[in-house]
Amino acid sequence: MKSDAVKRGVERAPHRSLLHAVGWASSEIDKPLIGIINSFSEIVPGHIHLRDIAQAVKAGVRSGGGVPFEVNTIAVCDGIAMNHPGMKYSLPSRELIADSAEIVAEAHAFDALVFIPNCDKIVPGMLIAAVRLNLPAIFISGGPMLAGRLGSNNEIKKVDINSVFEAVGKVAKGKMNQEELERLEEVACPGWGSCAGMFTANTMNCATEAMGMGLPGNGTIPAVDGRRIQLATGAGRQVMELLANDIRPCDIINEASIYNAFAVDMALGGSTNSVLHLMAIAYEAGVDFSLPMLNQISEHTPHLSKLRPAGDYHVEDLDQAGGISTVMKELKEVLNLEARTASGKSLAEIIASCRSGDGRVIRSAANAYSPTGGICALFGNLAPEGAVVKRGAVAPEMMVHQGSARVFDSEEEATAAIMRGNIKSGDVVVIRYEGPRGGPGMREMLTPTSLLSGMGLDKEVALVTDGRFSGATRGAAIGHVSPEAASRGPIAALRDGDIIKIDIPNYKLEVELSDKEISQRLAQLAEFEPKVKTGYLRRYAEKVCSASTGAVFSR
Repeated sequence: MKSDAVKRGVERAPHRSLLHAVGWASSEIDKPLIGIINSFSEIVPGHIHLRDIAQAVKAGVRSGGGVPFEVNTIAVCDGIAMNHPGMKYSLPSRELIADSAEIVAEAHAFDALVFIPNCDKIVPGMLIAAVRLNLPAIFISGGPMLAGRLGSNNEIKKVDINSVFEAVGKVAKGKMNQEELERLEEVACPGWGSCAGMFTANTMNCATEAMGMGLPGNGTIPAVDGRRIQLATGAGRQVMELLANDIRPCDIINEASIYNAFAVDMALGGSTNSVLHLMAIAYEAGVDFSLPMLNQISEHTPHLSKLRPAGDYHVEDLDQAGGISTVMKELKEVLNLEARTASGKSLAEIIASCRSGDGRVIRSAANAYSPTGGICALFGNLAPEGAVVKRGAVAPEMMVHQGSARVFDSEEEATAAIMRGNIKSGDVVVIRYEGPRGGPGMREMLTPTSLLSGMGLDKEVALVTDGRFSGATRGAAIGHVSPEAASRGPIAALRDGDIIKIDIPNYKLEVELSDKEISQRLAQLAEFEPKVKTGYLRRYAEKVCSASTGAVFSR
């Protein structure tokens, strides 16, 4: 066993002495050491209950003959970090999470791992670590939050965190008063779990299940449901089976499973952040995946489910309709059904016994919202390396749009202009120097998009940025524009009044400028000056690559 490096031999007497101090017994020397990589945090609603998940996992590990040791990684709540400098740290935390999981696993010579993530960057960070370490491993998320309820017994409306962000725009427009806003904010997030819609956290937990690294139910069983604890116990038992059979993450995460994860993502119309994260996981796994391949998958994958923010359903509704297994059953014609999973079953075996879609929350391929997926990449002279849009959340009248650019060099500038009412119908709001290097950290632009939606402008105004968007974003919001402004991408050449053309059905994002004019304008720009010159963000900006690569670190 790998753990023999810390528990066997005369020279390991000091190591055993330290293990005795944390409760290990000499009688357990033949038992494998299992690392429980937890991301518990008291500041993150999706993580505050993860100690309970960890206890259930440890019970499962012990019943399978292992000795569990719980260790931790950091976690950032994107909602709390939103719209202030703290959001610069969100995406960069993904790399720290991967590195910290690697460090604790290697330093303590664990034989196998159970990862307990829940929210946005923690899931992909841990998946990157799992691939890098390639020890037998399984994932068990904390599960989604229930939707909040607002109103009286006669008329109760489901709400969530996105309702609150959009309400800020309604207050600014005079469509809602302060008392109504306060009542909403008190009920929108009724308890622990990852935010209730198909936002980034739930998108990634569902993708983890589709990829085969989590047991069926990992992505959709609500955090407060007793089945979540049962699933955690099962994950603890199953990691012992993976260890016994020497099944490792690189046996599961490969070209076929990455394809399956993207296909399920397309069917759900998930967060655009999933593109960044799945590409980063593919990169770590040595799987060749370029942005144009996104559209190839999208072309063959029907959009089967519209959850918040694209529709009115929440993840709890998806779970009641059969969850990810049912989604995959409806997608069986396009998936790699022989893909292995951490459950010990193939994908075909998992979906064989599950029910079909209900035709409401989960539609059939024949009755899909669209024959193509809910996410796609755009290319053109404004985004030579690509940009990403959640087309499943774009109003029909905005699928093809042409408008004058309103250019801002930060999220704060754009937010202030929107709040002042300076954006008019038909405009294309451009927010640049918010990319991985330029931000640094590629902040989410949820506040500007939510303001536009709350003001009723999401069907009239587009937003284009080299930053990214929250999974809660809806409207004609085009992000990840690459190359970014800080790397002298064409977006840096834009000026107020330039005509921007958006053609989502034909995957186009262009500006009415010649290549010569773009080159001349870029040549006139001063050298990019980093916004942050100290600490982790300085080091991050020096290492990070383009969003078109998944914003990974250069090797």
